[in-house]
Amino acid sequence: MTAPKIFGIVNATADSFSDGGRYLAPEAAIAHALKLAADGADVIDLGAAASNPDAEHVPPDVEIARLAPIVAALKDKVTLSIDTFAPETQLWALEQSVPWLNDILGFPDASIYPALARSSARIVVMHNVAPRGRAERIATDPATILDRLFSFFDTRLAALENAGIVRDRIVLDPGMGFFLGTDPEVSLTVLRRLDELKARYRLPVLISLSRKSFVRRLAGVEVAASGPATLAAELFAAARGADYLRTHDVAALRHALSVWAALESRQKP
Repeated sequence: MTAPKIFGIVNATADSFSDGGRYLAPEAAIAHALKLAADGADVIDLGAAASNPDAEHVPPDVEIARLAPIVAALKDKVTLSIDTFAPETQLWALEQSVPWLNDILGFPDASIYPALARSSARIVVMHNVAPRGRAERIATDPATILDRLFSFFDTRLAALENAGIVRDRIVLDPGMGFFLGTDPEVSLTVLRRLDELKARYRLPVLISLSRKSFVRRLAGVEVAASGPATLAAELFAAARGADYLRTHDVAALRHALSVWAALESRQKP
């Protein structure tokens, strides 16, 4: 197994499902980002508008106001990704020369494609069953979820590449939890069949499982106790070929991946 790179999550939000309000103050977000980087995060994924189904709408100007002091403090110290589905915020991030953009809607707004094409930013194109903004509670079928993913990515990749966004800047994220559907089996199916997604597109894949509702539901735990269940799912995704893992607990994942790599590298007698 080639160890995946790690995106460390920083939620500068008031109502994130996992740590709402804890890192809303710029000083708290900056300190947490630096800690995650010291723990081994390759990229810090910074969001200022929560995407869970119960989160309140955050206007782009408020989102940018939250992000601005954090980005200014961190952009020369860590590799940053901005997690946003607002085109205005995406354009602002490009103006700050942020090296990654992560969109839970997969960049549906063609009006920003020229700016994306002119930039060198890498982009995480995520599938989402919801047509707009935050996650929604939508039932989907495990039997047809791969076809749904393929249809989404076929269309979106064609649009991005036709706009001049080169393919090697793109990372795919199939979405997990409510981004795929309410039934945990939908997320489990995508994880089990991750090799099919990679084989079809031959692009890097990012998986975000940390503290997700379906993981907690399977383990029968609340958010605060979901670390071991999250780690089990993340290691499975790594074994199935995930190139990037997005997580809250960078240290635990880095330690687990290090042990796994050491065990796999041991020669058989």
